Amino acid sequence: MKDINLRIKSIKSTKQITKAMELVATSKLTKAKDKIKRSRLYHLALQSAMCDILARDIETRSAYLETREIKKSCYIIIAGDRGLAGGYNSNVFKYALENISEKEITILPIGKRALDFCRRKDYEILSDDFVYVENIDIGNCHEIANLISECFLKKEFDEVFIVYTEFISALSQEPTIKKLLPLDRTICNEQIEEKKEYVLFEPNSNTVFHAIVPSFVAGMLWGAVNESLTSEFGARRTAMESATKNAEEMIDDLSLKYNRARQGSITQEITEIVAGSGL
Repeated sequence: MKDINLRIKSIKSTKQITKAMELVATSKLTKAKDKIKRSRLYHLALQSAMCDILARDIETRSAYLETREIKKSCYIIIAGDRGLAGGYNSNVFKYALENISEKEITILPIGKRALDFCRRKDYEILSDDFVYVENIDIGNCHEIANLISECFLKKEFDEVFIVYTEFISALSQEPTIKKLLPLDRTICNEQIEEKKEYVLFEPNSNTVFHAIVPSFVAGMLWGAVNESLTSEFGARRTAMESATKNAEEMIDDLSLKYNRARQGSITQEITEIVAGSGL
């Protein structure tokens, strides 16, 4: 009875922790959803501006549009800073391993777990300055985008991918991979149409396009960071909700065993008293 009682107290203590973590994740999830909406608008505005240039000047030439022989690839992997989020981190790492090219690669990890993953696999790390994903803001995304763009133009690598978790709902998050560089003109196929109005780009469309691309990459990164954070909060909320329910079931089961043991003890005492009085 004493052991069962101690076990019940221990599980109740754990239940309080998981319930608190569930409430915190729920609060953060609500705020993160609002960030996703804003980041998507920002990204779409930049993409629209790029497509606007390509639509008016189909002769636009840029190093960001060049397709070259793939000698080295760069992957940006976004994961969480902590665990206790179900399969959130393991799913994105598994998906990354399935899609990483067998050729020479370098990785820019975002998130403490992503950095640990790269070190464990002994991958070449482009930068380890962005350890905590919750601390990443739009300024950091521009910093990363400028670094990536500069290295791409110097031909230190020939293509750039981003691996992150896309938020579908609080109960569903899906790892995904997107190609950042080189840019594909097909992303603008739906928006490119004959433009009747005249627009003057100064000094020229190539220069304007070249200046917009790093901001577009930063917008993609910012959106991916927000998607990943929201997915992490959703996964943690689901995991902690499940842990709380499991704790409640264990407490009910142990309480039943405790009551049976207590009843058995009382019955034994009564039996002993009755037997003693008979003597």
